[in-house]
Amino acid sequence: MRTQRAVVAGVLVVVALVGGAVGMAAADDPTGAGDRSPGVTSQSAAPVPQTDTDDGTCSFPLSTTDATGRTVTLESPPERIVTTNPSAAQTLWELGARDRVVGVTQYASYLEGTARRTNVSAAGLGVSVERVVGADPDLVMAPNASADQVESLREAGLTVYHFPAATSIADIADKTTTTGRLVGACAAAADTNAEMRAAVNTTRNRTAGIDRPAALYPLGGGFVAGGDTFITAVMEVGGLENVAAEYAGYPQLSDEVVLQADPDVLVVTDPDAPILDEEPYASTTAGRTDRVVVVEVQWMNQPAPRSVVEATTTIADAVAAFEETPSADGGTSTDTADGEADSTASETGAAAPGFGFPVAVLAVLLGLLGATRHRP
Repeated sequence: MRTQRAVVAGVLVVVALVGGAVGMAAADDPTGAGDRSPGVTSQSAAPVPQTDTDDGTCSFPLSTTDATGRTVTLESPPERIVTTNPSAAQTLWELGARDRVVGVTQYASYLEGTARRTNVSAAGLGVSVERVVGADPDLVMAPNASADQVESLREAGLTVYHFPAATSIADIADKTTTTGRLVGACAAAADTNAEMRAAVNTTRNRTAGIDRPAALYPLGGGFVAGGDTFITAVMEVGGLENVAAEYAGYPQLSDEVVLQADPDVLVVTDPDAPILDEEPYASTTAGRTDRVVVVEVQWMNQPAPRSVVEATTTIADAVAAFEETPSADGGTSTDTADGEADSTASETGAAAPGFGFPVAVLAVLLGLLGATRHRP
Protein backbone atom coordinates (compact mmCIF):
# COMPACT_ATOMS: atom_id res chain seq x y z
CA MET A 1 0.00 0.00 0.00
CA ARG A 2 1.35 3.38 -0.89
CA THR A 3 1.99 5.46 2.23
CA GLN A 4 1.44 9.04 1.08
CA ARG A 5 -1.95 8.82 -0.57
CA ALA A 6 -5.00 10.72 0.55
CA VAL A 7 -7.50 7.90 0.12
CA VAL A 8 -11.25 8.10 0.11
CA ALA A 9 -12.57 4.57 -0.38
CA GLY A 10 -15.89 4.39 -2.18
CA VAL A 11 -18.22 2.93 -4.72
CA LEU A 12 -16.90 2.92 -8.27
CA VAL A 13 -19.39 4.19 -10.81
CA VAL A 14 -18.88 5.29 -14.38
CA VAL A 15 -18.40 8.93 -15.15
CA ALA A 16 -21.16 11.23 -16.15
CA LEU A 17 -18.98 12.56 -18.90
CA VAL A 18 -18.93 9.20 -20.71
CA GLY A 19 -22.60 8.41 -20.43
CA GLY A 20 -23.31 8.48 -24.12
CA ALA A 21 -20.73 10.09 -26.35
CA VAL A 22 -19.53 6.88 -27.92
CA GLY A 23 -22.32 6.29 -30.40
CA MET A 24 -24.79 4.65 -28.06
CA ALA A 25 -27.30 2.61 -30.03
CA ALA A 26 -30.89 3.67 -29.63
CA ALA A 27 -32.42 0.26 -30.05
CA ASP A 28 -35.79 -1.17 -29.15
CA ASP A 29 -39.30 -0.78 -30.40
CA PRO A 30 -40.78 2.51 -29.17
CA THR A 31 -44.29 1.05 -29.13
CA GLY A 32 -46.13 0.57 -25.87
CA ALA A 33 -45.04 3.92 -24.48
CA GLY A 34 -48.40 4.33 -22.81
CA ASP A 35 -50.15 7.61 -22.17
CA ARG A 36 -47.99 10.57 -21.49
CA SER A 37 -48.67 12.41 -18.28
CA PRO A 38 -51.35 15.11 -18.63
CA GLY A 39 -48.88 17.51 -17.07
CA VAL A 40 -46.62 17.35 -20.14
CA THR A 41 -48.13 18.98 -23.16
CA SER A 42 -45.67 19.65 -25.92
CA GLN A 43 -42.17 19.90 -27.34
CA SER A 44 -41.89 22.40 -30.17
CA ALA A 45 -38.86 22.92 -32.37
CA ALA A 46 -38.84 26.73 -32.16
CA PRO A 47 -36.66 27.95 -29.28
CA VAL A 48 -37.94 30.48 -26.76
CA PRO A 49 -35.96 32.48 -24.21
CA GLN A 50 -34.78 30.57 -21.15
CA THR A 51 -37.16 31.15 -18.27
CA ASP A 52 -35.13 29.64 -15.43
CA THR A 53 -34.71 31.87 -12.40
CA ASP A 54 -32.89 31.60 -9.09
CA ASP A 55 -35.41 33.39 -6.90
CA GLY A 56 -36.45 30.28 -4.97
CA THR A 57 -39.93 30.15 -6.49
CA CYS A 58 -41.42 27.94 -9.17
CA SER A 59 -44.47 28.36 -11.34
CA PHE A 60 -46.24 26.21 -13.91
CA PRO A 61 -46.98 25.97 -16.78
CA LEU A 62 -43.28 26.18 -17.58
CA SER A 63 -41.72 26.62 -21.02
CA THR A 64 -37.95 26.47 -21.23
CA THR A 65 -35.40 25.84 -23.96
CA ASP A 66 -32.88 23.03 -23.63
CA ALA A 67 -29.40 22.60 -25.10
CA THR A 68 -30.78 21.31 -28.41
CA GLY A 69 -32.85 24.46 -28.94
CA ARG A 70 -36.04 22.53 -28.25
CA THR A 71 -38.74 24.15 -26.14
CA VAL A 72 -39.99 21.86 -23.39
CA THR A 73 -43.37 22.73 -21.91
CA LEU A 74 -44.61 21.32 -18.60
CA GLU A 75 -48.10 22.08 -17.38
CA SER A 76 -47.33 20.88 -13.85
CA PRO A 77 -44.38 19.42 -11.93
CA PRO A 78 -43.44 15.99 -13.32
CA GLU A 79 -44.31 13.03 -11.13
CA ARG A 80 -42.37 10.32 -12.97
CA ILE A 81 -38.78 11.21 -13.88
CA VAL A 82 -36.10 9.16 -15.61
CA THR A 83 -32.45 10.25 -15.55
CA THR A 84 -30.09 9.01 -18.24
CA ASN A 85 -26.89 9.97 -16.39
CA PRO A 86 -25.94 9.66 -12.73
CA SER A 87 -25.17 13.37 -12.40
CA ALA A 88 -28.84 14.20 -12.95
CA ALA A 89 -29.90 11.56 -10.45
CA GLN A 90 -27.41 12.87 -7.89
CA THR A 91 -28.85 16.36 -8.27
CA LEU A 92 -32.43 15.17 -7.81
CA TRP A 93 -31.41 13.33 -4.65
CA GLU A 94 -29.90 16.56 -3.35
CA LEU A 95 -33.11 18.45 -4.12
CA GLY A 96 -35.27 15.97 -2.22
CA ALA A 97 -37.03 14.80 -5.39
CA ARG A 98 -35.87 11.18 -5.27
CA ASP A 99 -39.39 9.85 -4.69
CA ARG A 100 -40.39 11.04 -8.15
CA VAL A 101 -37.48 9.33 -9.90
CA VAL A 102 -38.64 6.07 -11.49
CA GLY A 103 -35.60 5.24 -13.62
CA VAL A 104 -31.82 5.61 -13.29
CA THR A 105 -28.71 4.17 -14.92
CA GLN A 106 -26.66 1.48 -13.26
CA TYR A 107 -23.97 4.03 -12.47
CA ALA A 108 -26.25 5.82 -10.02
CA SER A 109 -26.33 2.72 -7.82
CA TYR A 110 -24.39 4.47 -5.05
CA LEU A 111 -27.47 6.61 -4.33
CA GLU A 112 -29.75 5.30 -1.62
CA GLY A 113 -32.87 3.58 -2.91
CA THR A 114 -31.86 3.21 -6.55
CA ALA A 115 -32.26 -0.57 -6.34
CA ARG A 116 -36.01 0.08 -6.27
CA ARG A 117 -35.91 2.12 -9.48
CA THR A 118 -35.94 0.82 -13.04
CA ASN A 119 -32.44 0.30 -14.38
CA VAL A 120 -32.58 1.99 -17.79
CA SER A 121 -29.00 1.18 -18.82
CA ALA A 122 -28.48 -0.66 -22.08
CA ALA A 123 -26.47 -3.87 -22.30
CA GLY A 124 -23.53 -1.85 -23.66
CA LEU A 125 -23.11 1.90 -23.38
CA GLY A 126 -25.95 4.34 -22.92
CA VAL A 127 -29.56 3.65 -22.07
CA SER A 128 -32.19 1.32 -23.43
CA VAL A 129 -34.97 3.29 -25.10
CA GLU A 130 -37.32 0.38 -24.42
CA ARG A 131 -36.52 0.45 -20.69
CA VAL A 132 -36.95 4.21 -20.51
CA VAL A 133 -40.30 3.99 -22.27
CA GLY A 134 -41.33 1.13 -20.00
CA ALA A 135 -40.76 3.31 -16.94
CA ASP A 136 -43.54 5.59 -18.28
CA PRO A 137 -41.84 8.91 -17.42
CA ASP A 138 -43.45 12.27 -17.90
CA LEU A 139 -39.97 13.83 -18.04
CA VAL A 140 -36.58 12.43 -19.05
CA MET A 141 -33.52 14.35 -17.88
CA ALA A 142 -30.60 13.82 -20.25
CA PRO A 143 -27.30 15.50 -19.36
CA ASN A 144 -24.79 16.33 -22.06
CA ALA A 145 -23.20 12.89 -22.16
CA SER A 146 -26.48 11.37 -23.34
CA ALA A 147 -26.73 13.62 -26.38
CA ASP A 148 -26.61 10.76 -28.87
CA GLN A 149 -29.90 9.29 -27.67
CA VAL A 150 -32.02 12.38 -27.11
CA GLU A 151 -33.72 12.26 -30.51
CA SER A 152 -34.37 8.53 -30.24
CA LEU A 153 -36.08 9.09 -26.91
CA ARG A 154 -38.15 11.90 -28.36
CA GLU A 155 -39.12 9.78 -31.35
CA ALA A 156 -40.44 7.26 -28.83
CA GLY A 157 -42.91 9.88 -27.63
CA LEU A 158 -41.04 10.99 -24.52
CA THR A 159 -40.53 14.50 -23.20
CA VAL A 160 -36.80 15.06 -22.85
CA TYR A 161 -34.85 17.97 -21.41
CA HIS A 162 -31.24 17.91 -22.58
CA PHE A 163 -28.73 19.79 -20.42
CA PRO A 164 -25.66 21.53 -21.86
CA ALA A 165 -22.18 20.41 -20.88
CA ALA A 166 -21.02 21.57 -17.46
CA THR A 167 -17.38 22.61 -17.61
CA SER A 168 -17.26 24.82 -14.52
CA ILE A 169 -18.76 25.08 -11.06
CA ALA A 170 -20.91 27.96 -12.29
CA ASP A 171 -22.30 25.63 -14.96
CA ILE A 172 -23.21 23.09 -12.29
CA ALA A 173 -25.02 25.78 -10.33
CA ASP A 174 -26.96 26.70 -13.48
CA LYS A 175 -27.88 23.05 -14.06
CA THR A 176 -29.07 22.74 -10.48
CA THR A 177 -31.23 25.84 -10.83
CA THR A 178 -32.71 24.49 -14.06
CA THR A 179 -33.39 21.11 -12.47
CA GLY A 180 -35.19 22.83 -9.62
CA ARG A 181 -37.35 24.74 -12.09
CA LEU A 182 -38.20 21.60 -14.05
CA VAL A 183 -39.32 19.61 -11.02
CA GLY A 184 -40.83 22.43 -8.96
CA ALA A 185 -38.07 22.46 -6.33
CA CYS A 186 -36.63 25.93 -6.78
CA ALA A 187 -36.11 26.64 -3.09
CA ALA A 188 -34.24 23.36 -2.65
CA ALA A 189 -32.09 24.16 -5.68
CA ALA A 190 -31.24 27.58 -4.27
CA ASP A 191 -30.31 26.00 -0.92
CA THR A 192 -28.19 23.33 -2.62
CA ASN A 193 -26.32 25.93 -4.65
CA ALA A 194 -25.78 28.05 -1.54
CA GLU A 195 -24.29 25.05 0.27
CA MET A 196 -22.05 24.27 -2.71
CA ARG A 197 -20.85 27.85 -3.06
CA ALA A 198 -20.14 28.13 0.66
CA ALA A 199 -18.09 24.93 0.57
CA VAL A 200 -16.18 26.13 -2.50
CA ASN A 201 -15.44 29.49 -0.87
CA THR A 202 -14.20 27.75 2.28
CA THR A 203 -11.92 25.50 0.25
CA ARG A 204 -10.66 28.39 -1.88
CA ASN A 205 -9.71 30.23 1.30
CA ARG A 206 -7.89 27.15 2.58
CA THR A 207 -5.85 26.84 -0.61
CA ALA A 208 -5.39 30.53 -1.43
CA GLY A 209 -1.86 30.90 -0.07
CA ILE A 210 -0.39 27.49 -0.80
CA ASP A 211 2.28 26.50 -3.28
CA ARG A 212 0.06 24.52 -5.66
CA PRO A 213 1.42 21.13 -6.73
CA ALA A 214 1.39 20.42 -10.47
CA ALA A 215 -1.09 17.61 -11.03
CA LEU A 216 -2.50 15.32 -13.70
CA TYR A 217 -5.61 13.15 -13.91
CA PRO A 218 -4.77 10.23 -16.25
CA LEU A 219 -7.66 8.30 -17.77
CA GLY A 220 -5.90 5.50 -19.60
CA GLY A 221 -4.67 5.14 -23.17
CA GLY A 222 -2.78 8.41 -22.91
CA PHE A 223 -5.98 10.40 -22.37
CA VAL A 224 -6.11 12.92 -19.52
CA ALA A 225 -8.50 15.50 -18.16
CA GLY A 226 -7.61 18.82 -19.75
CA GLY A 227 -8.82 22.39 -19.55
CA ASP A 228 -12.39 23.62 -19.83
CA THR A 229 -13.65 20.63 -17.84
CA PHE A 230 -15.43 20.16 -14.54
CA ILE A 231 -12.53 17.98 -13.42
CA THR A 232 -10.00 20.78 -13.83
CA ALA A 233 -12.33 23.16 -12.00
CA VAL A 234 -12.47 20.97 -8.89
CA MET A 235 -8.73 20.29 -9.05
CA GLU A 236 -8.00 24.01 -9.04
CA VAL A 237 -10.40 24.79 -6.19
CA GLY A 238 -8.79 21.97 -4.19
CA GLY A 239 -5.34 23.48 -4.58
CA LEU A 240 -3.87 21.64 -7.56
CA GLU A 241 -2.61 23.04 -10.84
CA ASN A 242 -3.61 20.83 -13.77
CA VAL A 243 -0.57 20.55 -16.04
CA ALA A 244 -2.89 19.55 -18.92
CA ALA A 245 -5.14 22.59 -18.55
CA GLU A 246 -3.74 24.14 -21.73
CA TYR A 247 -5.33 21.34 -23.76
CA ALA A 248 -9.11 21.54 -24.06
CA GLY A 249 -11.35 18.67 -23.10
CA TYR A 250 -9.86 15.19 -22.80
CA PRO A 251 -6.72 15.15 -24.96
CA GLN A 252 -4.50 12.20 -25.71
CA LEU A 253 -0.96 13.15 -24.71
CA SER A 254 2.20 11.41 -25.78
CA ASP A 255 4.58 9.94 -23.20
CA GLU A 256 7.04 12.72 -24.03
CA VAL A 257 4.52 15.43 -23.22
CA VAL A 258 3.55 13.80 -19.93
CA LEU A 259 7.20 13.48 -18.91
CA GLN A 260 7.86 17.08 -19.90
CA ALA A 261 4.86 18.28 -17.87
CA ASP A 262 6.19 16.13 -14.98
CA PRO A 263 3.29 16.35 -12.50
CA ASP A 264 4.09 16.31 -8.79
CA VAL A 265 0.74 14.66 -8.03
CA LEU A 266 -1.48 12.16 -9.81
CA VAL A 267 -5.22 12.15 -9.19
CA VAL A 268 -6.92 8.76 -9.43
CA THR A 269 -10.18 7.11 -8.36
CA ASP A 270 -8.65 3.83 -7.21
CA PRO A 271 -5.88 3.61 -4.60
CA ASP A 272 -4.45 0.58 -6.40
CA ALA A 273 -4.95 1.77 -9.96
CA PRO A 274 -2.51 -0.09 -12.24
CA ILE A 275 -1.85 3.11 -14.17
CA LEU A 276 0.28 4.30 -11.24
CA ASP A 277 2.92 1.71 -12.08
CA GLU A 278 2.73 2.24 -15.83
CA GLU A 279 4.84 4.51 -17.98
CA PRO A 280 5.09 7.39 -18.42
CA TYR A 281 3.38 8.08 -15.07
CA ALA A 282 5.73 5.92 -13.00
CA SER A 283 8.66 8.06 -14.17
CA THR A 284 7.09 11.41 -13.29
CA THR A 285 7.87 13.15 -10.03
CA ALA A 286 4.49 11.96 -8.74
CA GLY A 287 5.34 8.37 -9.59
CA ARG A 288 8.82 8.50 -8.10
CA THR A 289 7.70 10.19 -4.86
CA ASP A 290 4.41 8.30 -4.51
CA ARG A 291 2.28 11.44 -4.42
CA VAL A 292 -1.30 10.46 -5.21
CA VAL A 293 -4.72 11.90 -4.40
CA VAL A 294 -7.58 9.41 -4.46
CA VAL A 295 -11.12 10.73 -4.90
CA GLU A 296 -14.21 8.55 -5.16
CA VAL A 297 -15.04 8.29 -8.82
CA GLN A 298 -18.61 9.58 -8.57
CA TRP A 299 -17.39 12.76 -6.92
CA MET A 300 -14.52 13.28 -9.34
CA ASN A 301 -16.43 12.60 -12.53
CA GLN A 302 -20.08 13.50 -12.08
CA PRO A 303 -20.75 17.23 -12.51
CA ALA A 304 -23.25 17.79 -9.71
CA PRO A 305 -23.33 19.80 -6.47
CA ARG A 306 -22.37 17.03 -4.03
CA SER A 307 -19.49 16.09 -6.31
CA VAL A 308 -18.11 19.62 -6.08
CA VAL A 309 -18.26 19.63 -2.29
CA GLU A 310 -16.76 16.17 -1.82
CA ALA A 311 -14.08 16.34 -4.53
CA THR A 312 -12.76 19.79 -3.65
CA THR A 313 -12.67 18.98 0.07
CA THR A 314 -10.89 15.67 -0.48
CA ILE A 315 -8.29 17.26 -2.76
CA ALA A 316 -7.70 20.16 -0.35
CA ASP A 317 -7.21 17.74 2.55
CA ALA A 318 -4.64 15.82 0.52
CA VAL A 319 -2.80 18.96 -0.54
CA ALA A 320 -2.65 20.10 3.08
CA ALA A 321 -1.20 16.71 4.05
CA PHE A 322 1.40 17.01 1.30
CA GLU A 323 2.48 20.39 2.65
CA GLU A 324 3.00 18.87 6.09
CA THR A 325 4.81 15.73 4.89
CA PRO A 326 8.11 15.87 2.95
CA SER A 327 8.16 13.92 -0.28
CA ALA A 328 10.22 10.75 -0.67
CA ASP A 329 13.10 12.68 -2.27
CA GLY A 330 13.28 15.17 0.60
CA GLY A 331 11.33 17.99 -1.01
CA THR A 332 8.15 18.92 -2.78
CA SER A 333 8.36 19.67 -6.46
CA THR A 334 5.92 22.25 -7.79
CA ASP A 335 7.32 22.71 -11.29
CA THR A 336 4.76 22.83 -14.08
CA ALA A 337 5.03 22.45 -17.84
CA ASP A 338 7.43 24.99 -19.32
CA GLY A 339 5.18 26.10 -22.17
CA GLU A 340 6.68 23.89 -24.86
CA ALA A 341 4.23 21.03 -24.31
CA ASP A 342 1.68 22.43 -26.76
CA SER A 343 4.00 22.25 -29.76
CA THR A 344 5.38 18.91 -28.64
CA ALA A 345 1.88 17.54 -28.30
CA SER A 346 1.08 18.45 -31.87
CA GLU A 347 4.23 16.76 -33.09
CA THR A 348 3.56 13.57 -31.14
CA GLY A 349 -0.06 13.14 -32.10
CA ALA A 350 -1.83 14.46 -29.00
CA ALA A 351 -4.06 16.58 -31.18
CA ALA A 352 -3.95 14.37 -34.24
CA PRO A 353 -7.09 13.93 -36.38
CA GLY A 354 -9.13 10.92 -35.39
CA PHE A 355 -8.78 11.34 -31.63
CA GLY A 356 -12.02 13.20 -31.16
CA PHE A 357 -14.32 13.27 -28.15
CA PRO A 358 -15.95 9.86 -28.80
CA VAL A 359 -12.56 8.18 -28.75
CA ALA A 360 -11.55 10.11 -25.68
CA VAL A 361 -14.60 9.16 -23.67
CA LEU A 362 -14.22 5.54 -24.69
CA ALA A 363 -10.70 5.65 -23.31
CA VAL A 364 -12.06 7.20 -20.12
CA LEU A 365 -14.65 4.47 -19.79
CA LEU A 366 -12.21 1.64 -20.41
CA GLY A 367 -9.69 3.12 -18.01
CA LEU A 368 -12.20 3.50 -15.21
CA LEU A 369 -13.84 0.13 -15.74
CA GLY A 370 -10.42 -1.51 -15.87
CA ALA A 371 -9.63 -0.12 -12.45
CA THR A 372 -12.51 -2.06 -10.90
CA ARG A 373 -10.77 -5.34 -11.62
CA HIS A 374 -8.00 -4.34 -9.20
CA ARG A 375 -10.16 -3.11 -6.36
CA PRO A 376 -10.08 -5.35 -3.26
